[in-house]
Amino acid sequence: MADLRILLIGNGGREHALAWKLAQSPRVTSILAAPGNGGTATCPKVTNVETVSADDFPGLVAFAQTNGVNLVVPGPEAPLVDGVEAFFRQAGIPCFGPSKEAARLEGSKTYSKDFMKKYSVPTAAYENFSDYNKAVAYVDSIDHDVVIKATGLAAGKGVIIPQTKAEAKDALKEIMVDKAFGDAGSEVVIEELLLGDELSVLTFCDGYTIRSLPLAQDHKRIFDGDQGPNTGGMGCYAPTNIATKDLIERIDKEILEPTISGMRREKQPFRGVLFTGLMITSSGPKVLEYNVRFGDPETQTVLPLLSADTDLAEIMLACVGGYLDNCRLTVEDKYSATVVLAAGGYPGSYAKGTPMTVQAAPQGSTIFHAGTKLDGDELKTSGGRVIAINSVGDSLRSAVDASYAALSSKVIDFDGMFYRKDIAHRAFRDTANTSNKTSMTYAQAGVDIQAGNDFVDRIKKAVASTKRPGADAEIGGFGGELDLSRAGYPGSPILVGAIDGVGTKLMVAQAMRQHDTVGVDLVAMNVNDLIVQGATPLMFLDYYGCSKLDLAMASSFVEGVAEGCRQAGCALVGGETAEMPGMYQAEDYDAAGCAVGAVTQENRLPRTSAMTEGDILLGLASSGVHSNGFSLVRRIIQAANLSYTSPAPWDPSSTVGASLLTPTRIYVRALLPVLPQIKGLAHITGGGLVENVPRMLPATLAASIDFGTWDIPPVFRWLKTAGNVAPAEMVRTFNAGVGMVIAVDAAQVDAVTAALTARGEKVFKLGQLVRRGDGAEGCVVSNLDSWKD
Repeated sequence: MADLRILLIGNGGREHALAWKLAQSPRVTSILAAPGNGGTATCPKVTNVETVSADDFPGLVAFAQTNGVNLVVPGPEAPLVDGVEAFFRQAGIPCFGPSKEAARLEGSKTYSKDFMKKYSVPTAAYENFSDYNKAVAYVDSIDHDVVIKATGLAAGKGVIIPQTKAEAKDALKEIMVDKAFGDAGSEVVIEELLLGDELSVLTFCDGYTIRSLPLAQDHKRIFDGDQGPNTGGMGCYAPTNIATKDLIERIDKEILEPTISGMRREKQPFRGVLFTGLMITSSGPKVLEYNVRFGDPETQTVLPLLSADTDLAEIMLACVGGYLDNCRLTVEDKYSATVVLAAGGYPGSYAKGTPMTVQAAPQGSTIFHAGTKLDGDELKTSGGRVIAINSVGDSLRSAVDASYAALSSKVIDFDGMFYRKDIAHRAFRDTANTSNKTSMTYAQAGVDIQAGNDFVDRIKKAVASTKRPGADAEIGGFGGELDLSRAGYPGSPILVGAIDGVGTKLMVAQAMRQHDTVGVDLVAMNVNDLIVQGATPLMFLDYYGCSKLDLAMASSFVEGVAEGCRQAGCALVGGETAEMPGMYQAEDYDAAGCAVGAVTQENRLPRTSAMTEGDILLGLASSGVHSNGFSLVRRIIQAANLSYTSPAPWDPSSTVGASLLTPTRIYVRALLPVLPQIKGLAHITGGGLVENVPRMLPATLAASIDFGTWDIPPVFRWLKTAGNVAPAEMVRTFNAGVGMVIAVDAAQVDAVTAALTARGEKVFKLGQLVRRGDGAEGCVVSNLDSWKD
C-alpha cells in the first residue's frame, strides 16, 4: 500500500494531534477529517469533511469507498464501542481500532472488571450489581472505602466517591433507582477506593505485540492545585518522574501483557491503541480503567515525543495487519507538557462562537485545536476545551516554561479564555519530602467537595418550588432565612436557621470514649453559621441516633451540647434520640443539630452592596482542626501508624485523640458587639478558605488572601508533612488556623481588631477584596509555595 488516503473520524484536540503526526508520514497523501476542527482545516494534507456524519457508519463506508480511503482512524470511543470497525472490515478497508467485542473494555465497566478478575490483572477490589437491594447489602458487608461507578458510558460522569455508608446507599439510589445517568446506571461497579499517583499509558497493540508510549499524568480538575470540578483534561505532561524502569517493567508484565493475552483467550484480540488508567499504590500499579482509543490531552502530549523517523501511519497499519513487532517506534529522550485553554465557565455553561486569534507557535511548541471552527476565514470557539499548546524540551521544567511563555506572549487569545497555571505541579514537588510518599487529598479520603457543590446545584429547583411569603427558598448560603414580617407577622425580625453535624470526628470521640467535646462542636458548627448572617442564636435542638442507647455516652454528649449552648448564649429547647439497630453498629452513633436565631433587616449580613475593592479581610484564629476534614485526618493518622492514644507529634503534652478533640471555637459572643462595624463574615468549615470566603461576597468581588499573614497551628503543619498534602489542598480542606473571616472597611480595621482582641480573640490581617476577573476567581490564596514542611 504505497499511498495512504486516511479517513480520520472526530473533531477534538486528539484528532488534530493525530492528523498532525500522520501528515508527517511520507506514505500519507491525504487525510479526510470528519468533521475535523479549525486546526485540522489548516493542517498539511488535511481536508475537513462535513457532508457525512461521524455516527453514520454506512455513510462513512460509502464515503471512504468513493474517495479511495485505505485506512480509517476513529478518534472518539463512541464509534468503536458501537462497532464501527466491523463496518469497514466487512468493506475490506483497514480500520485502526478494536472490534465491538474488544471495545467492551471501555464500553462496559462490568465487563472490564470481570475481565481483570479472570486474568489476574491487578485492580481495586470490586463487585458488579444490577440489583439495587443486593448492592446496598454489599455496601453493608464491607469495611473499605469505595468508589461507585455507573457501568455504561456516562460522558465522563457517573463516578461518585461517598464518605459514609449512608452516602454510598444514597449514590446507589441516585444511579440505579432515580436513573441520574440514564441507562448507564442500569448496572454499577462498587470498587475499593485506591490511593496513590494516577498515571496513564498509551499502548499500540496488534493482538500479540505491545509498544507503549511514555507514562503521562493528566490534570482533570479545572483549577490550580487540582481543585474544582472534573473536566476532560486541562493539561498533561510526560514522562513522569515516577516512571522508573522497574515501574514500567511491572506495568508491562503485570498489566499490559496479561490484558492482551487475555483478550486473545477471549477470542477477541485487541488491535489498536489501549489507554490504561493506572493508580500507583504502595503495593504496586493497579488498573483504574481501560479506554480503547487515544486519550485527550495525553495524545497531544506523547505524540510530539515520537522521533522524526517513527511513522505513525505505518504503526497503525501494523496494528491492523498483525506485524507490529516489525515496526520501528522510537521515543526521544525529552519531556513534553501540554496546557489546555478553556472557554470561560467550562465545565459549566460557556459561550460558543467567540472570535479567536492564533499566531504561529514558537519553535519547539505546537498548537492543537479542539473546540474551534472556521467561520469563513475567521476562527471561532465551538467547545469548552478550545485549544492547547504543547512544548517539548530537554527537561520538564523547560517544556512547561516554554508553554507558559508562549501563552504570556499571546500566541492564543480570545475573550474569557482560562487555563491552569500549574501543569506538572506534582512533578515539581519537593523530592526530599515526597520521594516515598503518596500525596493525600480530601477526595482520595472519600470526600468530594465538588460533588457536594454539584448536589446543591442539582436540588435548587426542587427547593425553589417550596418558596412562600418571607422565604425565597434558596440554598447555598450559611443558613436559611424566614422574614416573619413578610410571613404575616408585621414588625417581626428575620428568623435564621442552620443545620449541621460533626462528621467523622465522631469516630475519634468513639475511639477515645470522650463525647462531651463533640457536643460543643455540634453547637459551634451551627451557631457560627448563624452569626455570619448577623443573627443572634436563640435556641438549639439536637438529634442523636444510635444502635442501642448507652446512657453514659449519650448523657456526656448532651452535656457537651449544653456547654456549647451556654458559650453561644442560646437555649437547648429540645431534641430527638433514636435507637436503630441495624442502621448503626455496636457503639456507633451519629448526631445533628439545628440552631435558630433572629436578626433585623437592617442588621443582616453580608452587606454585599456596601463591599468595595480594597476592603480588608481579617481572620480569627481557630482552636485547631475544628470539625471538618476528619476523613483526611484519619487517613493521615492511619498512614503514620499512630493510634489516638499515641503522643501527638505536633503536641507531645497531649495524645493524638485528645488534641484532635479540641472543640470548634464559638465566635458568637465576641462578634455580636462588632456586627454593626463589619460588612461580612465567613465561617471556615468544609471547603476551607477558598470555598467559604466567596459565599459572603458579591459577584463583582473576589478575596485576595496572602498566605503567611497568620499563624499556622502545629497540627496543620504536621498533617501537611505526614500526608504530603499540597498547600492548595490544605486551604481547601481545612481552616488552616483561621476559623472565621471578616470583611471590614479599611477605616474600621483598628477598632474592630481592638474590640475582638479585648474579647479574647486572636486577629490576623489576611488580605483584601479585589475586583473579580484578571485571574481572581472567588478566593485566591497567594504565596502558597512558601508553605514549607
